[in-house]
Amino acid sequence: MAPQLQDRTLKSLSLILSYPTRELQAAMPEIGAVLASDTRLTGAARRGLRPIVEALRDDDIYDLEERFVMLFDRSRTLSLNLFEHVHGESRDRGGAMVSLIETYREGGFEPATTELPDHLPVLLEFLATRPVAEAQETLADAAHIFTAIEERLRRRDSEYAAVFAALSQLSGVTADGEAVAELLEQPDTDPEDLEALDAVWEESEVLFGPDPNAGCPITRDILSRMDEPVTPAPRHAAE
Repeated sequence: MAPQLQDRTLKSLSLILSYPTRELQAAMPEIGAVLASDTRLTGAARRGLRPIVEALRDDDIYDLEERFVMLFDRSRTLSLNLFEHVHGESRDRGGAMVSLIETYREGGFEPATTELPDHLPVLLEFLATRPVAEAQETLADAAHIFTAIEERLRRRDSEYAAVFAALSQLSGVTADGEAVAELLEQPDTDPEDLEALDAVWEESEVLFGPDPNAGCPITRDILSRMDEPVTPAPRHAAE
C-alpha cells in the first residue's frame, strides 16, 4: 500500500500557528504558495491569508514573537490548546488528553515537542498525515472553536483570524451557532493585566509527552521537509 501523502495545506497552517522563527520567515514564500493554490479554499479565504503570510515573511521577528505571545499565550479565550475551550480544567480534560495521545501513537505519530497534545499546531501536523475524510471529521468537531477564535481575533484586527477561517472551510461544516455563542460569552482577559492573568493561569500546567527538560530543537530546513514532521522551535521571547 502506498504511503499516505501529507496534506501540505494543513501542514502549512500548522507552521503558521507555531511560534515564529527566522526559519519560518524564510519558508513563508513557499508556504504562501501552497495556501494560494489550494482550491478547497474559496478565493476570498486565500486572499484573506495573504496578510498573515506577508507579516510572517516581512515583519521584525521580535515583533512577531511578542504579538504571538500576547495573543495565544496571554489570552485563555485564544488558547491554541483546544481542550481548554472544551473541558477547561475539569477532570475530563485529562482523559481526553490521554485518548488523544493514544490516537497519535496508533497513527505512528510522536510529537517532538513539550506542547500539550491538544495544541492546535501539533494536531494539524498529525491530521496532515491522515486520510482526508478522517482529517475533515476531526476539524468538523472543532469547528465551533475555530469560529469563536476567528471572531475574537477579528475584534483584535489580527491577521491570524484568516487562519481560523481557513480551518473552518476545510472542516466542511458550518459551526453550531449556540456552541459558538457559548464560547464567545466567556470574558476576555486583558493581556496587559498581569495580575488578572496570574489569577487565571495560577494552576500548574501538566505536560504530556517528551521530557520538558530535553528542550525542542529549532525548526530547520522547513521547505525541504514539508512532507516530514516538523519540530516546533523553543520560545525565547520574554513572556
